[in-house]
Amino acid sequence: MLLLSGTAWAFGIDDVAAKAEKLANESFVAPRSNLQPVFRDMAFGDYQQLRFRNEKALWHDAETPFEVQFYHQGMHFDVPVRINEITASGVKEVTYDPEMFDFGNVQVDPKSLENLGFAGFKVLYPLNKADKADELISVLGASYFRVIGKGQVYGLSARGLAIDTALPGGEEFPWFREFWLERPQADRRNLIIYALLDSPRATGAYRLVVTPGKDSTVDVQARVFLRQPVEKLGLGALTSMYLFGSNQPSPQLNYRPQLHDSEGLAVHSGDGEWLWRPLNNPKRLAISSFPVENPRGFGLLQRTREFSRYEDLDDRYELRPSGWIEPRGNWGKGRVELIEIPTPDETNDNIVAFWVPDEQPQPGEPLDFGYLLHFTMNEPALHDPERAWVSQTRLSTGDVKQSNLIRQPDGTTALIVDFVGPNLAKLAPEAMVSTRVSVDDNAELVENNLRHNPVTDGWRLTLRLRVRDPARPVELRAALVEGENTLSETWTYQIPSNE
Repeated sequence: MLLLSGTAWAFGIDDVAAKAEKLANESFVAPRSNLQPVFRDMAFGDYQQLRFRNEKALWHDAETPFEVQFYHQGMHFDVPVRINEITASGVKEVTYDPEMFDFGNVQVDPKSLENLGFAGFKVLYPLNKADKADELISVLGASYFRVIGKGQVYGLSARGLAIDTALPGGEEFPWFREFWLERPQADRRNLIIYALLDSPRATGAYRLVVTPGKDSTVDVQARVFLRQPVEKLGLGALTSMYLFGSNQPSPQLNYRPQLHDSEGLAVHSGDGEWLWRPLNNPKRLAISSFPVENPRGFGLLQRTREFSRYEDLDDRYELRPSGWIEPRGNWGKGRVELIEIPTPDETNDNIVAFWVPDEQPQPGEPLDFGYLLHFTMNEPALHDPERAWVSQTRLSTGDVKQSNLIRQPDGTTALIVDFVGPNLAKLAPEAMVSTRVSVDDNAELVENNLRHNPVTDGWRLTLRLRVRDPARPVELRAALVEGENTLSETWTYQIPSNE
């Protein structure tokens, strides 16, 4: 390796890829826990007491706006990950020292601290105020990482790779076993992180360029090798939580109208079509596929931003970012897959979305891919202003207005869908806007009503339908059109089965 003048040691993704390729040609060695019972069996409340001392942070006194703190091992974070620093003079490991941590009220035998390491790390940066360091990215567990921008709070997570998610044989969770953090110069406004991924059937090299801002981004470059064939390979994986919302109200009385980290899946296909799929918390596992060639983007979005839609002063769901994947280059033929898993509460991530290529590499053959990952609260900026988008989907009991003006339920299900966008706002209320609607054979469409919405300068679609077999889901699609011109994204929805 050569020394880069005035910057850092010449370390790059090829160095990590060489390690990944070597690992792929060797038998997988499962990581073994090195924790004593005091850490392995601790409750979450006790684990939270293991606080990193601020003054011990990596780069705390350096001329850079970034600094790094480390997570202690504990609970199911029982395997250490190796963390290295890249400097102008070389690469060196950041070694664990118990003095880095305040253990709170947890009684720790010094012998239980021997041979420990770090479970992960978080990066701090002055996101909101120049004199205060805020968390920017947290990397903890498997290949998960979470990022936020200015004014945001942690919500959904990204993953390096997903393997066989929701398949009968069980999911395989690759993990980042080693990291390299490139020490940034004082005038550098992004941070470069390298990571080595490992699992029974895959290895990989990752380069993550984290750029903080109002919308923080992560530029991901990856090279993956398979040890053995896999049935389903998920790229650009996002994991989130959906408990209830306007399209699926809480079954129990709850002062919070909505509770979710994300409320829908958006897909921008290679041919320019936009899709929007509101999320569900189903009674049983649901898997939906959206075939797309050369996707321009996909993600799990939190479109509703009014506090009144959540009313949660503690968790602030309206401040949780959307995650948007913008692929680099052509990804070819494949599908965006959405997985919805039943959950009884908000502590479980039950939503997963990723891209599955039709053609997977052979074992030992490299798969190179890249994407720009946005963490944003400005969802309209993601969209073509010439295409309207869905601002909300509401579920209701279907009814009809009688001659005495009293509404009478008629055994149908109603869905109210509001479309908004700059292109709709330009239209006159009497414009000849119509709908393109399709419903599968498990439902009869009773009403398809579209009207101008003067409150939003958009259009409101009301669909009323009679479900034939409640034990089966119903698939619907709808879009706004004006003649041959498509005005909106395609709203695609699944009414889950009731059992």
